[in-house]
Amino acid sequence: MSDTATYSQEVEQLEVASPGIDFSKHPCFNREAHNKYGRIHLPVAPRCNVQCNFCNRKFDCMNESRPGVTSSVLKPEQAVAYLAEVVAKRPEIAVMGIAGPGDPFANPAETMETLRLTRKRFPKMMLCLASNGLGIGPYIEELATMNVSHVTITITAVDPKIGAKIYAWIRDGKMPLRGEEAAALLLQRQLAAVLELKARNIIVKVNSIIIPGINDEHIPQIAKVIGEMGVDIMNCMPLVPVAGAVFEELPAPDGAMTARVRLRSGLHLPQMIHCARCRADAVGLINEKMTTTQMETLNRFARRAIDAGRNRPYVAVATREGALVNMHLGEAARILIFGRDETTASGFKFIEIRRSPEPGSGKTRWTELADMLHDCRAFLVNAAGSSPKNALEDRGVEVVEMEGLIEEGLAAIYADQPIPATLKRRFTGCGSGTSCKGTGTGCA
Repeated sequence: MSDTATYSQEVEQLEVASPGIDFSKHPCFNREAHNKYGRIHLPVAPRCNVQCNFCNRKFDCMNESRPGVTSSVLKPEQAVAYLAEVVAKRPEIAVMGIAGPGDPFANPAETMETLRLTRKRFPKMMLCLASNGLGIGPYIEELATMNVSHVTITITAVDPKIGAKIYAWIRDGKMPLRGEEAAALLLQRQLAAVLELKARNIIVKVNSIIIPGINDEHIPQIAKVIGEMGVDIMNCMPLVPVAGAVFEELPAPDGAMTARVRLRSGLHLPQMIHCARCRADAVGLINEKMTTTQMETLNRFARRAIDAGRNRPYVAVATREGALVNMHLGEAARILIFGRDETTASGFKFIEIRRSPEPGSGKTRWTELADMLHDCRAFLVNAAGSSPKNALEDRGVEVVEMEGLIEEGLAAIYADQPIPATLKRRFTGCGSGTSCKGTGTGCA
């Protein structure tokens, strides 16, 4: 049976349950729609619960088109306002998807709220998700209730011995796991998710990354397993070697290897061959590249709360000795406050010291800190976790991660300019806390 015929059968079932939504317009799952209808990815999920050895996410490069890349991360309310503006200009957009830049279910509160708000405002829009499958299970019932019609699960191995070569670690709740134990748990969750999704008539696509010498001979076995479980379509994606990733030195699979893997996998289920490796903030038709205008629009919505604080007089600084920005936000017991003063040589002056709220109160600590910095437009820190960053930026205090002289950071903030590249904090890991990049977009 052709992939179009298989897809059509699934669409007919969905349309009976969800009148008014034309599911045949999904450009990723239906090849016939990919040059007519568009999709928009809302980047609301910065954190990830799996570290893949082929992944090293970075941001603010509109010329890259691959998963894990976004210019900004949006909060749910920002995301739906952004969606409304884009759809008004691009009525051919038929699908809203959430695909990172981390994993939607390492960020379940943000993901589910974005879906709820979108479904309420756009009742006829298709909703779509892409996940590694580790944390999706508890949310499948509500996903079905909201008519999330298409879900992609990335499965790179159905043998934990092979999976152990691909995943550096997984984090199940607060518990990190490595090796075959991690790969086995991830696989268990992935296969359970596939079964639960199909039991609710949700169309399922599986992405498998072709990694030469690691799983290229194994992927047809993945296809056999998922084909027997009722997966609708498979996307065998060639590895893109990325600087800084464990697999950066591996060669990308050539055309012959990719064709061979797809041909052998195609014996078990239909294959997707028009994938564009969409960014986490992709907009428009599949074959369209990110434009400067699209990036500026996204960034404008991401900065709305921060822009509201632009007229505040002061800047807060996390520093050990008063000369350098060299403390993590969470360890700064005292915070130095600076303001403008044209009579000084630097153009700035020290105002006062403020004591940070005591640790131990959870998220309340960060809301108290935001209240304490109500007259500050920015907070210069060496690094920051996602919880304090979100709390402060929701109240208009921009959290700027940098390393270097305080005066140079102040000069950029008061000039409404980005922090110079020489001062930007450089990160090498994925996750939260000190491994998160200063733009608020997750990991670099």
